[in-house]
Amino acid sequence: LNAFQGGTSGKRRTFHVERNFCLCYNKAMGNDKIKIRRENKEDNESIHLLNVEAFGQAEEANIVDKLRNNCDTFLSFIAEIDGNIVGHILFTVVTIESDQGVINGMGLAPMAVLPESQKQGIGSNLVLHGLEKLRQIGCSFVVVLGHSEYYPKFGFEPAIRYGIRCEWDVPDEVFMIKVFDELKMNGLSGVAKYRHEFSEGM
Repeated sequence: LNAFQGGTSGKRRTFHVERNFCLCYNKAMGNDKIKIRRENKEDNESIHLLNVEAFGQAEEANIVDKLRNNCDTFLSFIAEIDGNIVGHILFTVVTIESDQGVINGMGLAPMAVLPESQKQGIGSNLVLHGLEKLRQIGCSFVVVLGHSEYYPKFGFEPAIRYGIRCEWDVPDEVFMIKVFDELKMNGLSGVAKYRHEFSEGM
């Protein structure tokens, strides 16, 4: 699966999200052949080719290359099986602009798995590994534009529930958010904006 294709209280909602996150994490981690690690410079060409094959075009691969070159802050992970790169995920800064101010979080895009390597838990491992790293470093939120039946199992929910809209005209159900810091996000609403490289590459 590819990302970027593409009435409860806050406390109760957070518990529900984190419980689902833990259950999904334990299930996905069952494939011990999958190794997740940070990308390095030697991986760049393989990551480019992987994204081309996964998406069937070069657009997403070119965006990844531009983001890597232009961003000061990003997280990029690869999945390996037997030393071969079979999946990739990228997180870059997203800002929410509202009347209350501007808050920074991260956007999950793109995420890709080689077609012949899908249905093995690789995408789930990538998503969960990335989310856990972001939680550990104090990220406030993560947004994703993707399958409405896939990402909720990781704790994502429609961002419109928080009054947050995507900068692009997309259906509410495909633009989702996972909130780590409920206190900081409380009462915040507005427009979530990705890096300009995404708009330029679309």
